[in-house]
Amino acid sequence: MLTSVQLVILLSCGVGSGELADPAAVQEVVAGKRVVANAAWWGFDREDSTRSIQAAIDSGARKVIVPFVGADWIVTPIRLRSGLELVFEPGVVVLAKKGEFLGKGDSLLSASDASDITIRGYGATLRMRKKDYQKAPYAKAEWRTCLDLQGCRRIRVEGVRLESSGGDGIYLGATGKLPYCQDVVIRDVVCHDHHRQGISVIGAVNLLIENCVLSDTNGTAPQAGIDFEPNQAREKLVNCVMRNCLIENNTGAGVLIYLKHLSAKSDPVSLLVEGCLFRGGKDVGVGVGAVKDDGPKGTIEFRDCTIEGTRNGGVYIYDKSADNARVRFVNCKWKDVGIPRWETGKGPREPGVAFLLTLMRPALTKKHGGIDFVDCHVYDTLDRPVLVAEDEGAKLGVHDVRGRITVHNPHGARMDLKCAAEGVDVKLVGSGK
Repeated sequence: MLTSVQLVILLSCGVGSGELADPAAVQEVVAGKRVVANAAWWGFDREDSTRSIQAAIDSGARKVIVPFVGADWIVTPIRLRSGLELVFEPGVVVLAKKGEFLGKGDSLLSASDASDITIRGYGATLRMRKKDYQKAPYAKAEWRTCLDLQGCRRIRVEGVRLESSGGDGIYLGATGKLPYCQDVVIRDVVCHDHHRQGISVIGAVNLLIENCVLSDTNGTAPQAGIDFEPNQAREKLVNCVMRNCLIENNTGAGVLIYLKHLSAKSDPVSLLVEGCLFRGGKDVGVGVGAVKDDGPKGTIEFRDCTIEGTRNGGVYIYDKSADNARVRFVNCKWKDVGIPRWETGKGPREPGVAFLLTLMRPALTKKHGGIDFVDCHVYDTLDRPVLVAEDEGAKLGVHDVRGRITVHNPHGARMDLKCAAEGVDVKLVGSGK
């Protein structure tokens, strides 16, 4: 069996794929005599190695290794299966084949109604060609994803870097059999430069996203670092935890939570974002919207998070029923958010604020609010309110907003309630520093 170093040497000498192949090892895998397979045993083709990787996956081997061979593994869409551990060696680059992925939903790796899949790739990269997909001959779309998982159970994704998809870095979606993904761990993963989202969570039960980086999303709305957005009332966001992540320089919100399609019959939402850093970006750090009057119960909590330098402001909560899924900020910090920046031809932008609460669509909720601030801190140097509440003339007001915010600002601490307020009890403590 050839080692990765031997493969690199052979390739550098111009050895063809046939000479890298190991038919005897392949036969042993197919016969069940080996439970670990190496994709190079099926050969390596500099122009297109799809067949080798797919054959290794389809062989039934419990573990499939994609070795470092000193050149990119060029592929068209790859389908995963249940009971698979797929390991990319350090240095491996799996690259979408140029001119392919013409289908609107063509993804680099995908699985539906599958279970017990581990994808591990510390030091490895899965890369698509976002700029190609944004122009002809590609039809306009937002679903060409690096890793597309739908209705899957017991999934682990560790260490890999996902770059430049025509959709999301990772998509967790639903099927007719299972309207969510269940028991998913995404750890030490980088999702960089995607067209729509770093990660999209359509439905998930028991999800942990830990020590990840979600950066530089730009292409089509929402353009968030991560978007929790069910498409149907039967989908779920239950026991979802995002911990110790960096969300940086995305065009949209760092975290967007949009629950319009969940109803009072949906399972209560339980979502925790803990110990995360939101840094830079053109929009806000956190957006929460469309929790309707007939929407879901539950809790959305941000704990020990820091939001700094986000251009449009810190937090934007809109059309959120005060009586349904409650939003909580616990020991969170905001620093220099919504700072005006000069725009060419337009002059300076208006400054944003740390917290903006807006009712735009009374058809969704007539009682906007339901927010807690527990021992939060805002660090600012501009003379502006910390919190603004508005209902855009609907005369429905803002309701049930409570807590304590320490404001470190030489101009003092104030709120601007532009609408009627009922049950609003936010204590602002001005430190003057």
